[in-house]
Amino acid sequence: MKKLSREIVIYVGLAVITCAQLHAQQKSRDSAVSPGDDFYQYINNDWLNGSKIPDDLPLWGGFATLAVENQQKLKGILEELAAHPALPKGSAEQKVGDLYASGMDTAAINKLGYSPLKKVLQKIDAVKDYRGLLMLIAQLYKEGNGQLLGFSVEPDLKNSKINIVNASQAGTSLPEKGYYTNTDETSKLIRTKLADFITSMFVLTGTPKDAAQVKAKDIINLETKIAASHLSNVELRDPEKSYHKMSVADFEKITPHIQWSILFATMGVNPKTLNVAHPLYFKTLDTLLTTIPISVWKDKLKYVYINTKAPVLSKPFTDASFAYSQVFSGQPAQQERWKTMVGISDGELLGQLYVRKYFTVQAKAKMEILVNNLLLAFKNRLEHLGWMSDTTKKQALLKLSKITKKIGYPDKIRNYDDVLISRNDFFGNNESYAKHIFKEALAKVNKPVDRTEWGMTTPTVNAYYNPANNEIVFPAGILQPPFFNVNADDATNYGAIGMVISHEITHGFDDQGRQFDADGNLRDWWTATDAKMFADRTQILVEQYSKFKVLGKLPVNGELTLGENIADQGGIAIAYDAFKLTAQGKSNTAVNGLTPNMLFFKSFATVWRSMARDNFATMLINVDTHSPDKFRVNGTLSNFTPFYTTYNLNQLNLLYRKPEERAKIW
Repeated sequence: MKKLSREIVIYVGLAVITCAQLHAQQKSRDSAVSPGDDFYQYINNDWLNGSKIPDDLPLWGGFATLAVENQQKLKGILEELAAHPALPKGSAEQKVGDLYASGMDTAAINKLGYSPLKKVLQKIDAVKDYRGLLMLIAQLYKEGNGQLLGFSVEPDLKNSKINIVNASQAGTSLPEKGYYTNTDETSKLIRTKLADFITSMFVLTGTPKDAAQVKAKDIINLETKIAASHLSNVELRDPEKSYHKMSVADFEKITPHIQWSILFATMGVNPKTLNVAHPLYFKTLDTLLTTIPISVWKDKLKYVYINTKAPVLSKPFTDASFAYSQVFSGQPAQQERWKTMVGISDGELLGQLYVRKYFTVQAKAKMEILVNNLLLAFKNRLEHLGWMSDTTKKQALLKLSKITKKIGYPDKIRNYDDVLISRNDFFGNNESYAKHIFKEALAKVNKPVDRTEWGMTTPTVNAYYNPANNEIVFPAGILQPPFFNVNADDATNYGAIGMVISHEITHGFDDQGRQFDADGNLRDWWTATDAKMFADRTQILVEQYSKFKVLGKLPVNGELTLGENIADQGGIAIAYDAFKLTAQGKSNTAVNGLTPNMLFFKSFATVWRSMARDNFATMLINVDTHSPDKFRVNGTLSNFTPFYTTYNLNQLNLLYRKPEERAKIW
């Protein structure tokens, strides 16, 4: 994953092969699949033929299987703590144990119905006009329940040492703006399902069905107007398009009906300047506030509030949420309650306990060695890069040398003393945490960025690069088989976690990351000639991946997935270079008939094996910045010459590309 401010969040794993593709590709186990025609299938054929997606998941594969294993580990910790109601008050053990216990008490939760929502719903009912609406929104932000204003606190992208207020596009329910206007049958069905879901949220809070259906129609019409002002997912990949720093007074000039100075004062913040990431959204919001009836706005506020709280309410709410989610996930069964509670309980406090039990000093030490070796391999590539000038190369090497490594867990745990957790108040527990998160954000405004903070919890099976901090982060959750094994040979580790590490390093130099300098500032440090050379080379990947299709008809978006495809391309090259520096990488000793190179490529293809339900795969094509895993393997290797020599590819192989057609970037 690459983390680039609130608007651009890109995950390293979980792009997938669809069920339809899987069915079409299944071959009998004794049939030959040529590695030069489909290496993904060649390596994963038996697993693909013999595996099944669990009913309560939308996908299955290397990331998902490890995530499920981690769920079981976290469950064990939580159940043990929940069984002890007298743990020291305020301790991490007490807070996570009591939170889990309160969420598992479904009888008490169901008995409450929607009563926990009534106080806020009554406040919304009392609103008279759009000014009152905005004031209520500002007040709700302080309680951790804000919406519509896209408020967050982020590093200033052009002065990354300081945190500033960030205002981003918001106000929609569907994953991407196209869902509101696309005329294909899938988009129409999703809009129908959204209307049904909104209706159900109102019915469950006391509105007659006929009236609820009218409210749902009005809300979707409003969201459609809002969506028209949004940047697309491809546009969001350009950080310059999401950077418009201005004063509060200037912000008020472009939104004359919104008194930001008063709203910010109500929230409890006094920003010197802020980044209005998406001005068109706020201009549109300003217009819609005065042209859409206040009754519709109030319904919109109610719906978002109810929807946000549905996961912590009674069973009818969670059932309705699941029924709606099926249109995207396709999964036939809802998760067991304990799995939901593991997800809700996961945070820094639980992460501390997880690390103590499951992450070893030896694992961290070996990861340090791996990361350092891969950084050296990238340095060597940079130094010998033929197409880049010395001027740009000097800055690139400086940036590489200043990358911060975060492995396993944070060195410093944030303070959660103000988060009050009771075994008897599940809704209140979540409200206390939400209030804390907003309070914590406010405390950062106009203050130096704390670069010790993490953007993922330690049990997370993922990794990320954050350009504002110029850091690579590998939580303990992913540092175990099949990605990392302290006892495995170098071919296995470099092909798996080595590829993931190199992928994240390369994100610092993909089409987004390259726009940030060594200190994490959005700044052009490239010569014009080098920038043109880079664009020409990456365009090859755009064109290649745009030809791949899932479900036989949906093309991969080569522009949306470009950053991840660049990172995959650099990742395999760097991991391979580093592997070749090891004793095993230098040898020709075969294991079970497989050379060291073959073991390396096998490990790479194995960790990316996956399958997904068709609904989920369809959504990912529209919103995910990763290519489906089949193409992350085959597309990457079709550009990598050492793969050709290892498996003796020739022009008759389907993966073969002429040397001049292969993407060569890093």
